[in-house]
Amino acid sequence: MEEQLTIESPKNPRVKAAVKLRKGKVRTETGHTLVEGCREMSRAFESGWRFIELYYCPELYLAIDEDQLVSKIRLSGVPAFRCSEEAFRKMSYRTTPDGLMALSPLVGKKLAELDLPENPLILVAEDLEKPGNLGTILRTADATGVDAVIACDHKTDINNPNVIRASIGTLFFMPVAEASTEETLQWLAERGIQSLAAVPGTEQEYTEVDMTRGTAIVVGAEDEGLTEQWKNAADIRVGIPMLGKNDSLNVSTAAAILLYEAVRQRRKVR
Repeated sequence: MEEQLTIESPKNPRVKAAVKLRKGKVRTETGHTLVEGCREMSRAFESGWRFIELYYCPELYLAIDEDQLVSKIRLSGVPAFRCSEEAFRKMSYRTTPDGLMALSPLVGKKLAELDLPENPLILVAEDLEKPGNLGTILRTADATGVDAVIACDHKTDINNPNVIRASIGTLFFMPVAEASTEETLQWLAERGIQSLAAVPGTEQEYTEVDMTRGTAIVVGAEDEGLTEQWKNAADIRVGIPMLGKNDSLNVSTAAAILLYEAVRQRRKVR
C-alpha cells in the first residue's frame, strides 16, 4: 500500500479543483466528476468502475463500512488522500458528508456503444431538468431490468453529483447513453424498436399496448412533458388514467408505472 498522502488545508489545489467540478462546464472540460458517499462509491467500485483519486476523512464516517471500502480502493492502486475535516467539508456538496469521496472519469456512452439483447426494454428520458428525477429514474430502470437508458436532449448533466447520489450509484452499472432526439429516433427505427410515448389525455391506456417486443418507453420533462417532436414521431402514444383532480404525475412515477407494466407483460409470456 502506498504511503499515506494528506490534505490539510481547504486551500489545497485538489480541494479547489473538486469545488470547481460542481459546474457542468468544468466536468465536461476536465472529463472528471465527483462521486461522494459510501453506498454510491461501493456500488461503483463493485461494478468494476475505477476511480482516479480517493479522498477520505475518518472523523466524518457515519457507519462501519468506510474503512473496508477505503482499504479495497487503495489496494486497487488508486491514490488516496486523508483529508482534514475542514478540507473535506469544503470539497463536499452534502450537508452531512460521510467522509468518502472520489474523483472519477465521466460516465456515458454513445448509442452505437450500447450492447442490447433481443427485444430490449429501453427508457428514453427527454429534456429532464431535475437531477433527483433522473437519479430516481435510473434506480427504477435498474429495478425493472431495463437494458439501457437514453438521456435525450437533456438539461441535466448525467454526471452531476446529485444525479449520482439520487441514483445511489446506479449510474455506474446501468448502460446510459446521451443523444439527440433525431439520433435516438433513427437509432430505434433502424433496430425495429417501437417507441412508446407517455402523453396525458391519450385515449389508449398503457395496459393495452404490447411491450413484450423491443420497446423504448419515452417520458418527458417535469413541467411540460414530451416535446411535440416526440409526440408526433413516437410509434405509439399512451395515457395513464388520472382519476383525481390533478392531470399529471411526476416523471419518475410515470416512468415506474410504465416500466412495471412492461415487466408484468414480459414475465407473463416467459
